[in-house]
Amino acid sequence: MNPPRPAKPESRIALVRRARRINRELAEMYPDAHTELNFSSPLELLVATILSAQTTDKRVNLVTPVLFARYKTAADYAAADREDMEKIIQSTGFYRNKTASLIALGQALCDRYGGEVPGKLKDQVTLPGVGRKTANVVLGNAFGVPGITVDTHFARLARRFGWTTQTDPVKIESDVGALIPRSEWTMLSHRLIWHGRRVCHTRRPACGACGVAHWCPSFGIGPVDPKEAQKLVKEGPFS
Repeated sequence: MNPPRPAKPESRIALVRRARRINRELAEMYPDAHTELNFSSPLELLVATILSAQTTDKRVNLVTPVLFARYKTAADYAAADREDMEKIIQSTGFYRNKTASLIALGQALCDRYGGEVPGKLKDQVTLPGVGRKTANVVLGNAFGVPGITVDTHFARLARRFGWTTQTDPVKIESDVGALIPRSEWTMLSHRLIWHGRRVCHTRRPACGACGVAHWCPSFGIGPVDPKEAQKLVKEGPFS
């Protein structure tokens, strides 16, 4: 039997309760959820997140050990040889643009912030190659400042869960932030990203193997038979 769908139309109170229930269930499903980018400092995470654009965390993690060994400070990035850096990060794609961003990032950090990554959103988004998504990743995971990371997985699941109808990341961030306590924002981001990578795929979500199907208004857009759905589930880690 299919899980019951939330009543239509759904009241605001019911939406908030359902959103928070899904978050609690995802917390039990993914107790170890975390960013799958490897880093040991705010600068390393910032660089890794910039490199992750249009590629996988796994690919970035193959590149960063060499990169981080060569460039340890913002000043190192500012003074980097363009060709050398391009060779190191080439496999991540768009390597010329990414190299330009990393060199400019190092220069900006040295010129404006004493070579340190600032701990505020309003400052980070002024840096070359850094938007709200990247800044929220760094703030949440390197500074402990709650933030919602709206990547493609998060946006897809937020719409499927009926938490938003928006496609603009800033509007999605606002809509979801109004449903979930601020203290949960960073972990919620990890949970949705993990669930999107493993179960709630873009084309064929594994609805019949989904632990939050009971509270999802989009149940049925993918296979609902448990055995068929289970074949679609991907095992992590993805780093």
